Amino acid sequence: MDYNAKQLQIIDVAERLFAKKGFAGTSVRDIAQEADVNVSMISYYFGSKEKLIEALFKLRTVESRSRLENILAAEDVTPIQKINILIDSVIERLMGNQSFHNIMMREQLSTERTPVIAEHIMNLKFRNMEIMQKIISEGQASGDFRSNIDMSLMTTTLYGTIIQAIATQRFYKKLHKLEDMDEAEFQKYLKNQLSQHLKSLFKLTVTNEHHIQN
Repeated sequence: MDYNAKQLQIIDVAERLFAKKGFAGTSVRDIAQEADVNVSMISYYFGSKEKLIEALFKLRTVESRSRLENILAAEDVTPIQKINILIDSVIERLMGNQSFHNIMMREQLSTERTPVIAEHIMNLKFRNMEIMQKIISEGQASGDFRSNIDMSLMTTTLYGTIIQAIATQRFYKKLHKLEDMDEAEFQKYLKNQLSQHLKSLFKLTVTNEHHIQN
């Protein structure tokens, strides 16, 4: 999937506007004005607003899947190390592009869902679960992971924890008296805290080590 520089610019602008105003609240004219292009150019490249958001999801999905498949392909990495790499990858992806995260959250919390977006979100969730399932299955085959692991709850724990942290950053700052911390420094701090927490949690949840000792 190859997009030229102008197409990528339009996709990036659309992503920011969809995150801020919602899909229904953003017009093609809004996107054209913000991207400093003609409406006809957007129509030429993408055809419609629905096709534009489809291109956005395809782009972000390919980026995500490429990273995750690289994790799976590593032969000199243990299953638990792959889980740890996966955790850091998801944290970086969700916190590094909060506009895309906001689009997904808007859609899932809306009482009037947009079918085209809902379908892309569902497909993305299944792809993410498929990658995690392969890592879990590898660990089970080697005897490192427990056999009775609920994949749905595992993905909910991973993505839900990060999404909640993103949504409640102001509360987290106040709770831990971090209001004076520089924003870039805080983002780095929060990523690190999430990474440590999730890695410890997943180790206790998926490995046989803890359960054998007890």
